[in-house]
Amino acid sequence: MLTPTVARTWAPRGQTPRLCHSQRHDRISVISGISVSPQRRHVGLYWHWHHHNIREREAVAFLRHLLRHLRGPVVLVWDNLGVHRGKLVRQLCRRVPRLHLEFLPAYAPELNPDEGVWRQTKHRLANNCPTDRFDLAVGLVNELEALRCSPSRLWSCISHSGLTL
Repeated sequence: MLTPTVARTWAPRGQTPRLCHSQRHDRISVISGISVSPQRRHVGLYWHWHHHNIREREAVAFLRHLLRHLRGPVVLVWDNLGVHRGKLVRQLCRRVPRLHLEFLPAYAPELNPDEGVWRQTKHRLANNCPTDRFDLAVGLVNELEALRCSPSRLWSCISHSGLTL
């Protein structure tokens, strides 16, 4: 959202830090995932962003994006968001036999490695005051690219979730 996430910061003594922002509630929505190659243990990060809430159509587009970039069988571990279980997603799974969906238990975000991606990204974007959705998207893409280029940070998301690979 354009409303900044506020985090503790430093300032000279007697000068309270101030965040100047508008009260606009514009936002962007992002769907993302971490990939792990079973043979080489290579990690990757994929995402799509949109100016509206993620719906089934966007979830299917993201799955197609993953299938274009990942070879062999794809086992996708997803949370229980309704769009992840929708009719269009099920139809895609029937048409693409190499795609297998596994779902995390309900109300268990601590098991989702992708939550680590967003924890790190939001932390790095804290106290940032974007002027519009484009400015927000540019900052977000820059942070996601930095995370994509850091295998150790991606592995930390996976290890923090406690899932074994």
